[in-house]
Amino acid sequence: MPTDDTAALVTAAAAGDPAAWSALVDRFSGLIWAVARGYGLRTADAEEVYQTAWFRLAQHIAQINDPERVGAWLATTARRESLRLLRAGARTSVTSNADILDRAVDDTPERRLVQSEDAASEVERARQLWQAFQQLSERCRELLRVLIASPPPSYVDVAAALGMPIGSIGPTRARCLARLRELVAARGITSGSAYP
Repeated sequence: MPTDDTAALVTAAAAGDPAAWSALVDRFSGLIWAVARGYGLRTADAEEVYQTAWFRLAQHIAQINDPERVGAWLATTARRESLRLLRAGARTSVTSNADILDRAVDDTPERRLVQSEDAASEVERARQLWQAFQQLSERCRELLRVLIASPPPSYVDVAAALGMPIGSIGPTRARCLARLRELVAARGITSGSAYP
């Protein structure tokens, strides 16, 4: 079986071929990580998304309607799981790091004022950017979420997941970013911020 035939890999994996399953994991692991990290999940939460996406595929591999688009199926599963974790709320991290604890205790009135002004400014910029991002087409939002992940997935993985030709990813990304810059500029977000 040619290893570049995704549908054949899915069919073989569904029939119990461990080599086909391994090939699918090799091919789409980066994509799942990219989706999870694109939502800003911490490592532990991204790992949970990763495991859940593969578990769901193992559960449903025989019922995949379009095996050639298993990358898109995995990306959608990872996106849904990421959103579920975000809705469930942030998890608390316990630390004994004295530097972190000392910074948390710096509670002078002057420090609180500076922190609140900085925080309010950043929150407002983030809100404006998010609203601009939401004005993009669904296709642009989906593409940019996947591409901004760290580490970024390969264009091969992106193409498989989103069902688009590899050659159109770069130009589509450029158009989406240009549109986002227009929307951001229209909202008056300053170029001094950390946004596009």
